[in-house]
Amino acid sequence: MKKISKVFFITLFLVVIAVALGVAFPEKFETITGNIKSFVATSFGWYYMLLLSALVILAIFFAVSPYGRIRLGKDHERPDFSTASWVAMLFSAGMGIGLVFYGAAEPLFHYMSNAPLAEEGSNKAFKQGLSYAYFHWGLHVWAMYGVTALSLAFFQFRKDEPGLISSTLKPLFGDKMNGPLGVLIDVLAVFATVFGVATSLGFGAVQINGGLSHLFGFDVGFTSQFIIISIVTILFLISAWSGLSKGIKYLSNANMVLAVILLIVVLVVGPTLLILNMFTETFGLYFQHIIQMSFRTAPLEGDNRGWLDSWTIFYWAWWISWAPFVGMFIARISRGRTIRQFITGVLILPTLIVSIWFAAFGTTAGNVQNSGVDLTQYATELVLFNMFDQLPLSIVLSIVAILLIGSFFITSADSATFVLGMQSTNGSLEPPNTVKVVWGIAQSAVALILLYVGGLAAIQNTIIIAALPFSFVMILMVIALFRALNKEIR
Repeated sequence: MKKISKVFFITLFLVVIAVALGVAFPEKFETITGNIKSFVATSFGWYYMLLLSALVILAIFFAVSPYGRIRLGKDHERPDFSTASWVAMLFSAGMGIGLVFYGAAEPLFHYMSNAPLAEEGSNKAFKQGLSYAYFHWGLHVWAMYGVTALSLAFFQFRKDEPGLISSTLKPLFGDKMNGPLGVLIDVLAVFATVFGVATSLGFGAVQINGGLSHLFGFDVGFTSQFIIISIVTILFLISAWSGLSKGIKYLSNANMVLAVILLIVVLVVGPTLLILNMFTETFGLYFQHIIQMSFRTAPLEGDNRGWLDSWTIFYWAWWISWAPFVGMFIARISRGRTIRQFITGVLILPTLIVSIWFAAFGTTAGNVQNSGVDLTQYATELVLFNMFDQLPLSIVLSIVAILLIGSFFITSADSATFVLGMQSTNGSLEPPNTVKVVWGIAQSAVALILLYVGGLAAIQNTIIIAALPFSFVMILMVIALFRALNKEIR
């Protein structure tokens, strides 16, 4: 079962080619990816909006329908992990670094720099910035993860199929999934995973670099980021070597502890009452306007299409590119839960947590901005640390934030090496350490090359491109899952 498959060699070859091209022709690489990204965002933005909205509806349907009683495993099986550890692991794998990177910066950007539907700097823009952050990180994301993971877990644990994306399509294509077509599907999933995770590793390296520069005067640039990624790569490979039930589980629990500490301190030393009031009102606005936000495509001149492409479309593509990785990881840790328990947990708890997070950090950033300190002059990765400068315990907050980013960094990469190992060893639940090490080094190399050829711009370009082909696979997975579930309840 642990035999290395063709998927490993084919995808590794493609990744090496992509890295080599980036090194040899950095300017052309950024230009070409930028042009392709612009075409995809402009031509398929409407498609991404419809797809993610449909997945929210499907996820809710799976939970409330008779399908909800079906267990992800045999009828006698029960969950492998406690609810607390389960939530910690899925949250660390599914969000991680991005929350710290964008927690203060995204709502502030919407507030002060051309919010989609409000005058910049207005009270309406302040509130809208928060509700859009909830939208970008809430129900739509977790519904997409949930449906992908549901399909994988159902076929893996209920039907005893290998833990591969191709296995979920057997109700449609039968034995063809055991041949070249199945290999193609799995290669696509692994390739999207490598670049999706590399995006977050790039964000993490940039923000750790920014935090160390802010606190200790470290140089900001590729050399520093190379050192950071190299050190963290060694750490997450050590964790990956220890296995799922040790390294990832313990680190995920540590992540949640650090995140809760940081959140509570910001709630206490920040504008506490304003945070509570803003959360209550903007969380309501999120649900009040969720249909409008879900189907907004900015079709006419003056509709601020650039904002939509840079934020919502980028996010939807980023999450789709993460779907094979996060979906497979969530499936792996969700054995024994019913579909209703699974969907409810995946949808509600993470959405609530991320909304509280953005309310605390986004409101505090907006309040600091309104006090006369212009946070918009700083790069995205530095907004958080300059916001902390205006609060009590600023140095402590910055150090905890850097530790949290590093911990999320390790957990995301660790989880990804596990999933990549599964996908390239015919779905093995315990992939060989040597395979995990190779994938760990490969995804770090991709993160480094993307930073080298163009920083965050090149990362964003690549992620939007990589997501498109896998989105079509997701649609096929949903159709196949419906076919299989219908046979279960007859």
